[in-house]
Amino acid sequence: MVDVMRQDLLALEGRRRLYTGLSVVLLIAVVAAGYREASALNSGGFLQGLLKFFDYPSQIVMQAWDQGWEFWSLFPKFLPALIETINIAAVATIIGAVFATVLSLASSRNLEVPAAIIPVVRRIMDIMRAFPELIIALFLIFVLGASPVPAAIAVAFHTSGALGKLFSEVNENIDVKPLEGLKATGSNWLQRVRFGVIPQVLPNYSSYFLLRFEINVRASAILGFVGAGGIGTELSRAIGWGAGSEVAALFLMLFLSIVAIDQLSSYLRRHFVGAENFS
Repeated sequence: MVDVMRQDLLALEGRRRLYTGLSVVLLIAVVAAGYREASALNSGGFLQGLLKFFDYPSQIVMQAWDQGWEFWSLFPKFLPALIETINIAAVATIIGAVFATVLSLASSRNLEVPAAIIPVVRRIMDIMRAFPELIIALFLIFVLGASPVPAAIAVAFHTSGALGKLFSEVNENIDVKPLEGLKATGSNWLQRVRFGVIPQVLPNYSSYFLLRFEINVRASAILGFVGAGGIGTELSRAIGWGAGSEVAALFLMLFLSIVAIDQLSSYLRRHFVGAENFS
């Protein structure tokens, strides 16, 4: 019996490898055919453009190098735009996290939520995640005008759905014994969430919140290209005018801010997890 099962497993593994190999070959064939068709439609422009791929970045670096020490004087000039981008991301992340918490609690099966509500809330979160921030921001800019407000709303909307999904998965992996104990003492649903759920999920909530904040900084910078303000607007202007030194300064500022936020997030995540393990 064991030998038969082993042979069946080996046969399944062989078929899996065969199907994987065929899929890879088919994918390569489709990509090659698509490339040949695209290259023909562009009169061979793809290869010519690929050979010049590093021309523009090298020009930016050279212009920044030619400025010498004057290059660093651009940083104070663009600092307000960077702060505006970080503020957009921070406000959007906080608002999104609040709504995500509510949505996650209403979509967790182990928290004694009415069964009819759960699929409705989950579909709402699916819709929130389905629309990219850029699409939402373009619509809101058309309605509200170009300002940081549409960007914050767009990022918060998408963040609510994304964090809501992650938070709900955290909720469904908690230990329900504290909830049962609180229920036995006569605690209502809000009290059970406050004292039985939040202490268990807070470290993971905090970790996902900080990770999403880092993502939202990049999203807020991209939204600046469509008139939402911040460092993205300055970057769009600098690229349009061919100001290579300013482009280099903006990219460097954005990169350093992302690195700083990542380091801070890592420290805070270790702090929360360590505090949880200690308790």
